[in-house]
Amino acid sequence: MRKNHLLTWTINVILKKNLMKKIILLFAFILPLFVVAKTTELTTFDEVMNALKEGKELQAVFYYNDCQLISDNEISEKGVDAVGGMSISTWEYFAEGAIRNKVAFVVTSSYQLIANPLGEGYVYNYVKLKISADGKVKITANYVDSLTHKEMMSENFFTTIFDGTEGAAHFFVK
Repeated sequence: MRKNHLLTWTINVILKKNLMKKIILLFAFILPLFVVAKTTELTTFDEVMNALKEGKELQAVFYYNDCQLISDNEISEKGVDAVGGMSISTWEYFAEGAIRNKVAFVVTSSYQLIANPLGEGYVYNYVKLKISADGKVKITANYVDSLTHKEMMSENFFTTIFDGTEGAAHFFVK
């Protein structure tokens, strides 16, 4: 009888240990879902700058069709039905008057090899971004041939930081 009691006790301990392991594993898999940082949209220049100054990496998304397009020094009547995005981790800020500028601004750029959307092969997609303290945003997109390094396209898009109702430049932080 004592052996049965010992066997029952041993089985209960093993089951409880397995149950504890299962609970620990369950928390290990579920907890990150709650701990993962929530993405927050930034709607002002100050919010963008504060996040950058805190060392946070931002994600930018541009709705080009809602921007004013200037290509070949001409204002285009029709926008480009495209959406683009970039990470912002390297940047420079210039306070008002720092370089004879009337408005403070931050600049950043990205350079990526992509499949050529205008033809065959690959191009370097070079995007420059200037975000001004007054909320204005200038996005310059250049395609550079990956072999000859000749500029194939250069377009300037003008918009504002999305403030919840207007603007085609959206900024997010995790």
